[in-house]
Amino acid sequence: MSLAQNLTNKATPNHSEEIDLGKLFGILVDNRWNIIVITLLFTFIGITYALLATPIYKADALIQVEQKSTGMPALGGDMADLFSSESTATTEIEIIKSRMILGETVDKLNLTIVATPNYMPVIGKGLARLTGDSESIAVSRFLLPDSALQNGYVLTVTNSKDGDYTLANADGLEVLKGQVGKLAENKGISLLVTDLNAKNDATFTLSKISRLDAIQGLQRDLSVSERGKQTGILQLSMTGENRTKIKEILNDISQNYFLQNVERNSAEAEKSLVFLKKHLPEIKTQLNNAEDKLNHYRQLNESVDLNLEAKSALEVMVNVESQLNELTFKESDISQRFTKEHPAYIALLDKRKTLLSEKARLNKRVEKLPKTQQEILRLTRNVEVNQQIYVELLNKVQELSIVKASTVGNVRILDSAQSYSQTVKPKKALIVVLATLLGGMLSVAIALLRAAFHKGVETPDQIEEIGLPVYASIPLSDSQTELLKKQKGKNLIVEQTLLSVYNPADLSVEALRSLRTSLHFAMMEAKNNVLMVSGPSPGIGKSFVSVNLASVIAKAGQKVLVIDADMRKGRMETQLCTDNKPGLSDYLCGKQDFGSIVRETGVNGLEFIPRGDTPPNPSELLMHPRFKVLIEWAGQHYDMVIVDTPPILAVTDAAIVGAHVGTTLLVGRFEQNTVKEIEVAKQRFEQNGIEVKGFILNAIVRKASSTYGGNYGYYNYSYDSK
Repeated sequence: MSLAQNLTNKATPNHSEEIDLGKLFGILVDNRWNIIVITLLFTFIGITYALLATPIYKADALIQVEQKSTGMPALGGDMADLFSSESTATTEIEIIKSRMILGETVDKLNLTIVATPNYMPVIGKGLARLTGDSESIAVSRFLLPDSALQNGYVLTVTNSKDGDYTLANADGLEVLKGQVGKLAENKGISLLVTDLNAKNDATFTLSKISRLDAIQGLQRDLSVSERGKQTGILQLSMTGENRTKIKEILNDISQNYFLQNVERNSAEAEKSLVFLKKHLPEIKTQLNNAEDKLNHYRQLNESVDLNLEAKSALEVMVNVESQLNELTFKESDISQRFTKEHPAYIALLDKRKTLLSEKARLNKRVEKLPKTQQEILRLTRNVEVNQQIYVELLNKVQELSIVKASTVGNVRILDSAQSYSQTVKPKKALIVVLATLLGGMLSVAIALLRAAFHKGVETPDQIEEIGLPVYASIPLSDSQTELLKKQKGKNLIVEQTLLSVYNPADLSVEALRSLRTSLHFAMMEAKNNVLMVSGPSPGIGKSFVSVNLASVIAKAGQKVLVIDADMRKGRMETQLCTDNKPGLSDYLCGKQDFGSIVRETGVNGLEFIPRGDTPPNPSELLMHPRFKVLIEWAGQHYDMVIVDTPPILAVTDAAIVGAHVGTTLLVGRFEQNTVKEIEVAKQRFEQNGIEVKGFILNAIVRKASSTYGGNYGYYNYSYDSK
């Protein structure tokens, strides 16, 4: 069953499943001040947090990652394909957030050094910012020995004007003295403070974190995302307290990423260039040797010329050698990209096999020439082949040099980092609104939960459901609250302590007059004129009901006796401005007689027997025959006898007294006593053979939940004083 249904069922005796919106609204009206106070408290907390919370700024930058980039497109062909690159945005994001990129930023900006000012906990930092007393420090160098602790150092400003400071370790021992702008060193500790803005005796906490921790901190704070889908536009953003610092960090990260991209794209060209420059001298030496051998042979044989057949074979052989050399270069490149099972690699090997076969065929053809022609052909071939290789290498070196010099990478910084002037958090207005809403919802929830789980009696209908008629509903009196404060004074009279005398027109007194009328008819068939007033628990107003009811009856012209039978904690004498001894306990002990314990009260027709000394055995005294004699005597000499007894669920005194009285009434307090308590108290009396005639609901408070819920209350119908 829902909370609303519980609240509705609690107020309606027929346990209807319908939700009583009027009842719920009434509960909120009754708790309006609690709701308002809690809501205002949360609003105040929200405003305080919004003012004191450290403002967080945001900086961002834009980087474009192109899908393909070449060192020099004009080269075309294989050279362009060799240095082309493709990359996805996801890959580039991971590269940006890698330790390779962020580590350089950590090293350059000394992010392993953490220096923070010390403020009052929780609110100190916010108050310093609001009052303009913020402190700052810039440390560009902080080196510690490996054996020293890396944290817990405290820097104290000793002279803010000259920039003097001292550095102490975690134990409070001074380890260093220095001045702003000057390097301070002592026992392996090196510290350089470049800027210091603080008053004398201000303190800062200095610590050194590991490079990995600093990188991980950047990875948490750095956000990289692609703008749009497959646009290649990456947005780098970072938040922090210091606008200048986060801007500097973001710019450095962007620059590091850009430079590594350029270096990566030119790395292959650089590697090939180094290889070619290394082998170029060797090829040139081989060419010189081949030319020397050819010239020497011609001198020995008097400049032998080649015939047409030999020249034709030479051209073909040089062309084959050239192709074989070119395949060698290609193989070195393909071997870095593919395995030997790749179709491109297989095609290259097949082409080489064909060229080698052609070379072997040409060699057999040359063997048919004269020996001199063969030698000249061999030497000339070596010269031309080496010359062609050397020229080709020179061309490759020039091409690679151009590629390296013109490499720009596939990354472009579109927007350098800029910090926003407005803070990204806290959202002050949003925080205040959310805090107010939270306070309102929480206060409403508390009010509804309290109402749902509160089991106290609120309406007479709840009592009548257990078969106990309600004789009176007595409203809570503000005048009685004033009288309770006055009862602590001295030399008071009844007009200053008894409500029925102090304010006869009070609504509570009017309710007691109604009770007087009801009792007139209820006691017609009783065995005597003795009325017992009891209740399930203490502190519910039994004595108030008893003495004021007696006063109202006495004012109607009857002679009334009130007996305070609560010999444990009875305090009825304070309302009647008399002493508590001698009293009932003294009579029951045989120390006093009737005449010595009965007191005049100052109210015509009303007399009073106080409780007397507090005995160790009240229950046993009430079982003495003297008590029965007292009741019989009182019933004969008074028109009405009212006996106020202790609560039945606490002690058994009320059950003993009930055996001698003709009428018994139970008193319960509004929202304090539960229906179960009252039912158990009724059963306790019935177990002792005592019939409970009716019930009095005391201290009723007029509530909106009862009004809107459809329950009846009480009305003021007194005469105007004018």
